[in-house]
Amino acid sequence: MTRNAPKADIDEAQLEIHQPKQWAAGVTGVAVSLLRSVEQMGTGRTVRTLRLLNQQQGFDCPGCAWPEPQQADGEHRKLAEFCENGAKAVAEEATKRRVGPEFFAAHPVAELAGKTDYWLGQQGRLTEPMVLREGGTHYEPISWESAFTLVADQLRALSTPDEAVFYTSGRTSNEAAFLYQLLVRSFGTNNLPDCSNMCHESSGTALTEATGIGRGSVSLADVHHADLIVVVGQNPGTNHPRMLSALEEAKAGGAKIIAVNPLPEAGLMRFKNPQSPRGVVGKGTALADEFAQIRLGGDLALFQAIGHLLLSWEDAAPGTVLDHDFIDGSSHGFEEYAKNLREIDWAAIDEATGLERMQIVRLARLIADSRRTVYCWAMGVTQHRHAVATIQEITNVALLRGMIGKPGAGLCPVRGHSNVQGDRTMGVWEKMPEAFLDSLEAEFGIPMPREHGFDTVAAIRAMRDGKGKVFLGMGGNFAAATPDSELTERALRACELTVQVSTKLNRSHVVHGRTALILPTMGRTERDVQASGHQFVTVEDSMSAVHSSHGRLRPASSHLLSEVSIICRLAGAVFGEGHAVPWREFEGNYDLIRDRIARVVPGCADYNARVRQPDGFVLPHPPRDSREFRTGSGKANFTASELEFPQVPSGRLLLQTMRSHDQYNTTIYGLSDRYRGIEDARRVVLVHAKDIAELGFADGEIVDLVSEWEDGDRRAAEFRIVAYPTARGCAAAYFPEANALVPLDSVAKKSGTPVSKAIVIRLEHRL
Repeated sequence: MTRNAPKADIDEAQLEIHQPKQWAAGVTGVAVSLLRSVEQMGTGRTVRTLRLLNQQQGFDCPGCAWPEPQQADGEHRKLAEFCENGAKAVAEEATKRRVGPEFFAAHPVAELAGKTDYWLGQQGRLTEPMVLREGGTHYEPISWESAFTLVADQLRALSTPDEAVFYTSGRTSNEAAFLYQLLVRSFGTNNLPDCSNMCHESSGTALTEATGIGRGSVSLADVHHADLIVVVGQNPGTNHPRMLSALEEAKAGGAKIIAVNPLPEAGLMRFKNPQSPRGVVGKGTALADEFAQIRLGGDLALFQAIGHLLLSWEDAAPGTVLDHDFIDGSSHGFEEYAKNLREIDWAAIDEATGLERMQIVRLARLIADSRRTVYCWAMGVTQHRHAVATIQEITNVALLRGMIGKPGAGLCPVRGHSNVQGDRTMGVWEKMPEAFLDSLEAEFGIPMPREHGFDTVAAIRAMRDGKGKVFLGMGGNFAAATPDSELTERALRACELTVQVSTKLNRSHVVHGRTALILPTMGRTERDVQASGHQFVTVEDSMSAVHSSHGRLRPASSHLLSEVSIICRLAGAVFGEGHAVPWREFEGNYDLIRDRIARVVPGCADYNARVRQPDGFVLPHPPRDSREFRTGSGKANFTASELEFPQVPSGRLLLQTMRSHDQYNTTIYGLSDRYRGIEDARRVVLVHAKDIAELGFADGEIVDLVSEWEDGDRRAAEFRIVAYPTARGCAAAYFPEANALVPLDSVAKKSGTPVSKAIVIRLEHRL
């Protein structure tokens, strides 16, 4: 294979199993980062890109949303302010591999549809707009003007704007997101599903009810100065590797760490920081002081048990455990919450969590003794049927100790995609508040639709039922990211038109409507030059810091347009000349977009000046900043919830979907799940050795996974069983391969998030 050439597809027979790692990062992480970068970009391009990644005058990582240090907090960025997976994300975007018209001429869509996500992504950057005509077998070139005309004609031909679905990925910049939602609402619909619907929607729903704002309440400095950090349902070693540096710094300051997870994740056990001598030649830093290997879906029960113990200890020694000043002055609903937990069913707690009673007591004692506690969680919590109640139970425990609005403490939902939080701030949501829509109307003089639109699950149902006829994806890989894969693919194929704005080839290009468009866009690493000169964009990290991102590389093709340009030119085709929104001016000068953001989006006043500060600015957060809670009660709300956890029939397992270490969301970088010891395969299911034996199977056996739901079974074929030390009764498999097992109608209460972490399955022998 020549350098920069794409690799062959996956050969599952090459699977190798090694012992799981007991630590994360180290010199190996550096070596893999450099190897992958040079393989995709070449040596010179690697040096130019990585030194600018997450630096003030460079570009924001297109991977996760973990924040950078802030000068205002007395912190400084490192020379290498990125992780292994950040380097892989940049290498994927800045690759020298190309997918142009000659590629599509050589590969019919039917052939491409048989390739894996890994193979498709490895082919390289898209270079020109392409169209698949109705009845056609190959994508063929189309001019930008003709592509925009085709989309505009299809949109105008709909009987109602609500027959169009406009999806958004978390990599979209603030400027593009603001214009995208403005285009959609100007067209007349709120059908703005986005990737938040599938990950942290439960966090936003729970926190809005409890604290009045759907964002986390901590800064990076708070994590560094905490006494105790509780990490629940999260794997930072793979999904947010730079978080390990923050945990290491907290440990150096004396912090304790609790890890709650069904799987023993290497990154939470020990971190070998490759930027320190201890991490290179030493043993690194032990992180988790307590590892609670909980059963899937048992987190609500755990935090109810902890709340019960805190209340009991307070009753036994009044004034020694609870923060009564906070509870009496800043909270609502304490008495109802306390009444709900005065007595609990310990047998049910034991069944739900699978934890020893004494460990739960130890966890509660750590929380009771901590003066500054940060609670972190991710999709291991948010993708359950009772996810909203679970997050509110975590919040209850924080409120008991007054852990909001004080340094070194707070709530920290760790968002995944790099600007998923910024997209929501900019208005990408199917049910934005009335005040936001009022501001849009006042600013642009256009009536805004008020009826709530489709979220992701509702959008799939609409397309399935013929009520969604045009699908436009602003980034992302909708076909692979969504649940119930077979149903979702049928829904997309039922559309009259599917349009994908993309940098790389992916599954959504080969699961298409009767007519399909691929609109290739610039990546965050690339120079964006418009009529007024070089442009930059802005993003918001997981802790509400908004900052600039400056692309530096030459675009992969002269035919590429920026996301902003694509949106503005599409709007011009849809609305024509003389529209109230100055689309042409916005395309030529992104400062003009930011001026409008400043007048419409809460907390963004003087946006252009503030994002030009070295570290940008932090959006206001009333609970954090002043203990002001903009809830219905005017205070932080305790929530009394019933105990709930998954019930699994005999002979069945509870499956969670998860990422490999060699992927980010649906982008598969490679085939090495190094920390879990799995190499060169993805169709694997991790099951405890005792469960394998009790169910009558063998380690290494090839089986079908069959999920059981009220509307019938779903099957994912040919998965290899891997004996793994997961919690008893639980199993794990990679997504998107296992998404086929997630029923579309299995969603979290209130938030509507697909339940991807609690799928009842059975294993079946291959015939």
